[in-house]
Amino acid sequence: MTDVVVVIGAGSIGLAIARRVSAGKHVLLADLRRDTADVSAKVLSDAGFTVSTTSVDISERASIDALVVAATHLGDVTGVILAAGVSPSQAPPETILRVDLYGTAAILEAFGDVIARGGAAVVIASQSGHRLPALRPEEDELLAVTPADALLALPMLQADQVTDPLYAYQLSKRANALRVKAEAVRWGKRGARVNTISPGIIMTPLANDELRGPRGDGYRRMIELSPIGRAGTPDEVATVAALLMGQDGAFITGSDFLMDGGVTASYFYGELAPR
Repeated sequence: MTDVVVVIGAGSIGLAIARRVSAGKHVLLADLRRDTADVSAKVLSDAGFTVSTTSVDISERASIDALVVAATHLGDVTGVILAAGVSPSQAPPETILRVDLYGTAAILEAFGDVIARGGAAVVIASQSGHRLPALRPEEDELLAVTPADALLALPMLQADQVTDPLYAYQLSKRANALRVKAEAVRWGKRGARVNTISPGIIMTPLANDELRGPRGDGYRRMIELSPIGRAGTPDEVATVAALLMGQDGAFITGSDFLMDGGVTASYFYGELAPR
């Protein structure tokens, strides 16, 4: 059987990771916009990868289920890269929760039922989840283990509780790491692993939207006052993902890797700390 790597979100980060982990495998590129997936597929195909494309809306269970069917028809799913999402400047709170929070949970549930032994997944979360104040333990547990299709009915996620897009994004990304930690137990029973990467400002179209958006000054300040003093690149995220998805990372699962140039460190202990 052919090994299949499913890339959900055919943008800069997903494409960079795919190039690092997909040699000799069939890459299934899935994106909300099929034309976006097709453009990325040509880049991979020209570089010698075997690629096919499809569309997926990760806010809809039926669309996710159709993606699982398409992937398993191609072969054994040995890799999943979830890099799809929307940012606070791109969508209202309800859309962010539906895509970034529910979509991640539903993807992990669905692919956790079919992932092959020895397989691995990486979910792209965000540094934002690390700056959200601590939730109550019972809230953490609800975000980690509530069945995906019941998540958006939780009282803590209702419109009167989540009114700000940034808070919706931070909450979603915190939930991603919690969900991965819980799902790692179930994936382990299939001999597979799953981890989260929480990048800082990585130069992608999404980041450029933020830099041009209402929070642009804050983003530039984060870059300038971080210990590294610059934004990251998709290839740097791909380096960490390759470790987590490969044999060198075989002892790592259920973990979240913060890579933000030290922005979070500066937020708590440096010049970015709230005064």
